Formats: sequence, structure tokens, C-alpha cells
Amino acid sequence: MVSRIWLYDMTNYWPNSAYNTLLISPDRQLLVTDDFLRTYLLRPELSLVPESCAIEKALHQRLMENPRSEIADAEIATMADEDIQENYRVWLRYRARLLAASSLESFYMSLFRGEGVDVPPLFVAQLAQIFVRHILGDEVHPLEARMGELFFRTQKITVLEDSIVMGADEETVSRNAQAGDTGNIMDLLKGKSMTMRSADLDVLYEENAAEYWTRNTNFDFAVQLNFGHEPINHFCRVLEKWIEHFLGAKVRITPMQQISDPKWSWHVGLDAAATEILNKLYNKETVEADELEKVICLFRLDFIDEAAVAKAQAGKPVYMAIAMNEQQQLKLKPQNLLFNLPLAKAS
Repeated sequence: MVSRIWLYDMTNYWPNSAYNTLLISPDRQLLVTDDFLRTYLLRPELSLVPESCAIEKALHQRLMENPRSEIADAEIATMADEDIQENYRVWLRYRARLLAASSLESFYMSLFRGEGVDVPPLFVAQLAQIFVRHILGDEVHPLEARMGELFFRTQKITVLEDSIVMGADEETVSRNAQAGDTGNIMDLLKGKSMTMRSADLDVLYEENAAEYWTRNTNFDFAVQLNFGHEPINHFCRVLEKWIEHFLGAKVRITPMQQISDPKWSWHVGLDAAATEILNKLYNKETVEADELEKVICLFRLDFIDEAAVAKAQAGKPVYMAIAMNEQQQLKLKPQNLLFNLPLAKAS
């Protein structure tokens, strides 16, 4: 019997994501609820403070009772704090688009069409976390959950001895550095054994994976991102599930060390840095060695269902990559997978 010890009490991981406030439709789409809308009213940008004026207090109370209440701009304009006025205008535009969409997935897809994203990046990242939580479900390997963090949290990348590539949550690294406990991830990740000098930032691997559930809200596990290591394999599974949920297309994604395909016909960068590098390689432009070193891993995507792919791309792989930018960050753009694959057009 295969051990399932890693399933240790994780049914409510990432509880602060607001996932539990949403409803799930019969076709597994997420539906906005009043409780979901209320989570935004409780955020620092909109929550009441002692300095809140009477008009702001009354408006906030009305929205807490009925988050779908109509609010006139003239009413917002009478609030004393101009910053709060603007915060409400931003949220109300966001709310209007949420409520006009048939599902949260439909809303998310609409964000990247047309003239560009017009909501705060923080909201977009929060939605990505909700979707990953939904897609992975309750019975998920902890390494899969940790790699799912890449969809909504920037990773700080450090290359150690022997080209070991480590990723750690950038916010956590910054917080540790500010606390004076450690200077940076390099100080935390010393030696080939991956022995940690700080209990605040351990490396997550197969043997200690179950520990993730007791600290899943801390985002304080580092992971090794080299080809051939388990975290990258689990990352592939998350990518596959993301594509299937949004696009209904079954794919198989495999890590690669290099692309040596003379008939290379399609690629997708999973972040801005990877997109730039893949474009140069595809166009046979000169790519300097230091730029190539920014590539963390390459991937090959194959469509299991050939009916889902455009005829011209049938039977051909799609190559993908993740890479760190000049600031040694990995900033995934999961929406790239939803709009840049060679899918067959719906009839």
C-alpha cells in the first residue's frame, strides 16, 4: 500500500485565501458570494479606522450588511479621506466586473483581454491563489501545494554551489533580513546538504513534506528548482491542472534540460524573463551566456487530446521555460498559459 502520510490534516490549507467563502457550481466553476465580497471590506484598504468619518462608517456598515448595495459616486465624494474615496472607487469597479461575470474563472479570463488589467495586482494574485487552491483540491501532495505558491507569490532565486538553484518566498526572505536574523537566502542555504541555519526557512523535500501543512500560511519553505528534482515535477502537475481547469485541455508537461528541436514551432514563456529568452532563441538571435544562466528550467508540453490543438500545431510540442529576472526574482505569469497556447478555435 502506498503511504499517504503526507495528507496530514491539510483540508483547510491557505485558509486566508477567501476560497472557503465561494460557492462551487456543478461544472466546478467558482461563484461569487456576499461573504467573498465582504472579505475585501475587511482589508486594510477599506476597513474602518478611528479616524474614519461618519459618512465612511455608514457606507461601510451598509456594505457589510449588503455587499451588493448600490453606491453613488456622489456619496463617496463626501467622505473626508480622499485616499479612501479612491479605494472605494477601485473596489466598486472591481465588484461590478465580478458580479457581471458568470463565474470567478470567467472574470479572471476577462481581465487579460482588451486593453489590459485594470484592477490592483494584489487582487489578481489573490485570485490566482484561490484558483490554485480550488484546482489542487484537498488531497494534494504538499510539494504540489508549495509549487502552487509560484502562481501567486514572487520567489527569490539563489544559485548555490554546484549550480543548485533554490527558490524562497521573496516576502519571507525580506522579512527575515529586516529582522536581522539572516542577511539573505544565501546565508540560509549553506552547503550541499541543504542544512538550514534558521528554523524560519527550511528546505521542503519529499522526506519532510508533511511539515508543510503545519506552516502552510507562513510561506517559509525554500525549494530546489533544478531539473530532475521533485519540486519541478510537482510544478508540472500544477501547470497541467491549471490548463485543464481553465481550458478543458488535457496536456502532459515534462521538464527538459535543453531544446534541440529543428522544427521548433511554438513556445510560451511562463514569466517575462523566460518569454524574452525563448523569443531570442526561437528567432536565432544571440543570447549571452549570463542571460541563458537566468533560465531555471525548460519544459515540453504535449497535448493528450489532439482535438484541442490547432491543426497546424497537431503532433508538435510546445516549449516553455521559467527564468529569473535581473533582480533574481521568479515572477510567474500563469495567465500566459491561458492565452498563448495554440488551441483549436471553438466552432
